[in-house]
Amino acid sequence: MIPLFDNDREQLEDGAVLLRGFAAVEAPALVEQVASIAQAAQFRHLVTPGGYTMSVAMTNCGRVGWVSDRTGYRYAPADPETGAPWPAMPAAFLELAARAAAEAGFAPYDPDACLMNRYVAGAKLGLHQDRDEEDPWAPIVSVSLGLPAVFLWGGQRRADAVRRFRVECGDVAVWGGPARFVYHGVAPLKDGQHPLTGAARINLTFRKVFRCRAGTGGDPTPKAV
Repeated sequence: MIPLFDNDREQLEDGAVLLRGFAAVEAPALVEQVASIAQAAQFRHLVTPGGYTMSVAMTNCGRVGWVSDRTGYRYAPADPETGAPWPAMPAAFLELAARAAAEAGFAPYDPDACLMNRYVAGAKLGLHQDRDEEDPWAPIVSVSLGLPAVFLWGGQRRADAVRRFRVECGDVAVWGGPARFVYHGVAPLKDGQHPLTGAARINLTFRKVFRCRAGTGGDPTPKAV
């Protein structure tokens, strides 16, 4: 499929869009918020169930955070390193995520978690599907900050062909609905310097983890999954 695009919007496929420069104006404030959150919940290199240490450093904010260790992948309401709840998601994060989701046709959107990934030269994220959430339709909203990277976009099967998209500071990718389980990843980051993040790239990944429970007025019921 040949991507359809205009100056600011690139359609990856049905249910998936790349919004060029969508968060460019907010980028400096977002980076400041990330630094503040990381003071309470430090970036760390998680270990996968297979014993592999991830090259990407990460932390979380929101109702729950995504964690990984030798026992598995899951969401947890508290930071396992401190026992404290994850920092609250800033209003600016929520507003941006909801606005980007709406632009891609997924309104309303109220994410439960924001995974914050920090890449340095050589760090990467292999092709994978995000399957730890209860809601299989609500979109992933992914915000690029700092150094440029190559976003890998595959298909519904790991063996499907992979396309490569350069993402810059302020670009936002949104995928959900029929594209929710497309394999995706990030190629090894190239060395460089950016005025906002120095030698790093920051990625904010918003996720709707919980389905709304009947009788809760539309509010999700947080629990580890």
